[in-house]
Amino acid sequence: MGRRYIGIEQMDYINEITVPRLQKVIEGEQGGISKDVNWKGGGSFVYAELMELNAYFVHEIQKALSTEELENLFSVMKTEAHLNYQVALENVLSAEYEMEGIPRKVAFSELELHEKKQLLIEILDKNQLYVNASEMDDCDLNISESDKAFTRSFYGME
Repeated sequence: MGRRYIGIEQMDYINEITVPRLQKVIEGEQGGISKDVNWKGGGSFVYAELMELNAYFVHEIQKALSTEELENLFSVMKTEAHLNYQVALENVLSAEYEMEGIPRKVAFSELELHEKKQLLIEILDKNQLYVNASEMDDCDLNISESDKAFTRSFYGME
């Protein structure tokens, strides 16, 4: 058919729905438009994912089932995550507010589990959810040479 198509998925069903669907089209399955245009199969596709950076921590926070897990994650986040530069880390596990003119600190342990998760997700720098192509040579990220080569080819950087 001479078509080129870029599919972008933001959901978790890529391996259950999208990839098998593309494989069937390549094999010549006669569904949808394939039958109408007498498609016999052929072609190829490339599947790739963005490399997670802070998105990894978002997933881990969402999976956590206890305060202890979240506190352990926060310890790791302090050294490995890219945090919002406006966050005062010493204040993350406590917050101040006034009630009837009386200042009060709220301990992390006083929050509901979903509030704790929300707090930890909020301190992550959302501009760093995934690795930017410009950062792929950062040694700390341990990006394979084949991934770097693919990225350069994809973006026409060579």
